[in-house]
Amino acid sequence: MHKITKATLALHDLGRCLIAERHLSAIRIISRGLVCAQHGDDYKKNEVYDVIISGGGMVGSAMACSLGMDPNLEGKKILLLEAGNKKVMDEVPDTYSTRVSSISPGSATLLSGIGAWEQITKMRCKPYKKMQVWDACSDALITFDKENLQDEMAYIVENDIVVAALTKQLDSLSENVQVKYRSKVVKYTWPMPHQAAESIPWVQVTLANGETIQTKLLIGADGPNSMVRRNLGIPTVKWNYDQSAVVAVLHLSEPTENNVAWQRFLPTGPIAMLPLSDTESSLVWSTSHRLAEELLELDEESFVDAINSAFWSNENQSELIETAGSVFRGALSAIMPFAGSPRQLPPSVAGIGPKSRVMFPLGMGHASEYIRHRVALIGDAAHRVHPLAGQGVNLGFGDVACLTQLLSQAAFNGKDLGAIQHLLEYETERQRHNLPMMAAIDLMKRLYSTNSCSCLCVRWWFLQKLDMYPPPKSRMPTVLLVLEYK
Repeated sequence: MHKITKATLALHDLGRCLIAERHLSAIRIISRGLVCAQHGDDYKKNEVYDVIISGGGMVGSAMACSLGMDPNLEGKKILLLEAGNKKVMDEVPDTYSTRVSSISPGSATLLSGIGAWEQITKMRCKPYKKMQVWDACSDALITFDKENLQDEMAYIVENDIVVAALTKQLDSLSENVQVKYRSKVVKYTWPMPHQAAESIPWVQVTLANGETIQTKLLIGADGPNSMVRRNLGIPTVKWNYDQSAVVAVLHLSEPTENNVAWQRFLPTGPIAMLPLSDTESSLVWSTSHRLAEELLELDEESFVDAINSAFWSNENQSELIETAGSVFRGALSAIMPFAGSPRQLPPSVAGIGPKSRVMFPLGMGHASEYIRHRVALIGDAAHRVHPLAGQGVNLGFGDVACLTQLLSQAAFNGKDLGAIQHLLEYETERQRHNLPMMAAIDLMKRLYSTNSCSCLCVRWWFLQKLDMYPPPKSRMPTVLLVLEYK
């Protein structure tokens, strides 16, 4: 409980600091732009863009498409820099990738608005309408579903397919958005908020090939190890969870409709099975580093047995918790008319995809500032969360929608796109949304990382009450609804 309290207080203190940012004085606003500006006589020789996006992953590519399709930004020079090769997918691969994301309906709406969602659904996309979450240490469970079963709760999509669809859409926007692939940034030179004589007025970007370009607004979409954020010196609150996630493509024992996402909280961390097709699912198993390494070393048969046991075994259930649960359940049944969800069993696993088993470390991070003079951070460059809630890429797509709206309005009003005054609106709005979500995710992770009797009782009561009383469940934040590997 000490760890829970310590982490919660850290996030609380961060939240207080960020709320205080909204009341910046004029001096404070200016100081956020004072970053190692350089002088130069040849800056006028370099090409100047209105917006440069550094990083062409899912979030960076979506940002480029969103800006390129906005009518108020027509005529603006927009450039996307991608260090890797162009992601072209002429046909969908026969095998599934381990890198998948759970796309929320809100993110699907954004992708639809920028012309990528139709392409994604044509390639490969699996919707699911229900999610069942339960605790391995008790019989508590909760089922999330839509009141209208015709609606989807979320969509499981391979990251490569999302990027390929966005890349294809960018090709159709070549008149509005330029893309430079295999363009690695080696240096950023930052402007002063108030121009001094012969100072560089814009952000200057130097590429590995020696090319130097400038922009009135730089958008950092370059991931959790963001070079943009580090070079600006923006402080980041972060910690590791002493956990790794093991991911794999699972072959089911028999074909099924497979429209349910399954998540079980084990003593070592959550395990999830996400639908990919009628015969395959995606595994995301968060656990200790030691156990993750052991799972990687197992032969396929033993690994499959471990997965089935993790979903089906009752060996971790406590007799004390079961007794207390019976008492709580009786009391809840007496005052609530709802019986709760019927228990369903997940499909059994028969095998795994070839070379699909990998692991990666888990952690959390949050930049204390999302913006500086002529710079904005989006996606993992600004915030990184535990994958148990599946909010990583969805939070990033939320950043895209918010920043596009504010830049569109600024262009309509004839304002400078890189001015800090309206970039602060983006920071405030997104931190108001992201911080509570991150705090909830972190608290949940820690609550389910202990086997103390008091925490087990709280967990049982929490899930059981929500499941037996539908109204709060329908208003639950999506923190419990979907999982994601990113």
